[in-house]
Amino acid sequence: MRTVVVKIGTSSVTDARGDVDTSAIAKLCGEVATARAAGHRALIVTSGAITAGLPALGLHEPRPTDMATLQAVAAVGQPRLMRVYDDTLATHGLVGGQVLLAPLDFVHRQQYLHAKQTLTRLLDLGVVPVINENDAVADDEIRFGDNDRLAALVAHLVGADVLLLLTDTAGVFTADPRLDDAASLIEEIVAVDEALIAAAGGPGSDRGSGGMASKVAAARIAAHSGVRTVIAAAGRPGVVAAALAGETGVGTVVAARERTLSARKLWIAFAVRPAGRLTVDDGARRALLERGTSLLPAGVVEADGTFASGDAVEVLGPDGTPFAKGLVAHPAAWIRRWKGQRTDALPADSAHEVIHRDDLVVL
Repeated sequence: MRTVVVKIGTSSVTDARGDVDTSAIAKLCGEVATARAAGHRALIVTSGAITAGLPALGLHEPRPTDMATLQAVAAVGQPRLMRVYDDTLATHGLVGGQVLLAPLDFVHRQQYLHAKQTLTRLLDLGVVPVINENDAVADDEIRFGDNDRLAALVAHLVGADVLLLLTDTAGVFTADPRLDDAASLIEEIVAVDEALIAAAGGPGSDRGSGGMASKVAAARIAAHSGVRTVIAAAGRPGVVAAALAGETGVGTVVAARERTLSARKLWIAFAVRPAGRLTVDDGARRALLERGTSLLPAGVVEADGTFASGDAVEVLGPDGTPFAKGLVAHPAAWIRRWKGQRTDALPADSAHEVIHRDDLVVL
């Protein structure tokens, strides 16, 4: 038995008008049913709530952009979207279960454990979880922004074997196939770095918030979780079975890493937005990279931002390149006051680490 998380984007589940594309959902649910019949477990991460709500409210043109309206539209569109999934899964004798998640469900350990327990129990009961971001209440500053990252975090949460990211193209290409006829499919990616994410480009359609860059970034999260990712075309026949079977040519496969991050470090690296930046000297950079030490005030050159104790910050080397991320033990004002000082010059009753090694991730 294997577990697959299948993510499908807005442009794949809605038509140009914004109505839910029932035929696309029927194809996906049919393939999920086939996987279930073969003994596998499947979870669906779906976009489309906001787009599905626009026709019901007559808000096609111009598309609203303010957060309050988008949240209201999502509240209208989400049940319409879920109704299609529920009815379609029922034709295959399957029960769908709606789960709406927010970033805080992955950042706070108790929430993380609750989400894990709920999804695990749903799978044990034979339910197909249908997951979306809770767009109706998501804060503009604290949100996933696209469901690719949400799907990768869910894959980690449930210990999935495969993350399948369905899109409008056959996978990741050497160039944008819409603009370059010579572009060719990249069948396998061993490691994802920032350059590859940047090369993947911007949003893929005017209805979706993701695009290929967000899928490649999500694949990196999954890789750090030990999960193999397949980026493939939603319209490809038998794509779910092919991804589970590891068939070649199904799309772009991003390999899982042998060394994986713990749940806590995965949150720090990918689920928490940085509130500031710390620049360190070369000695501190080497100590963090080579010896896995904590970051001490003596190695800090500059602190940028208005972060508080417990906030996430990026750690930059002398050349300004981010190489780590962590949760600071002290607010920005304290770190600016203590930067460059030796440990014996600090107050005895305060933690001497700027970032403890348990709260630090080398990226």
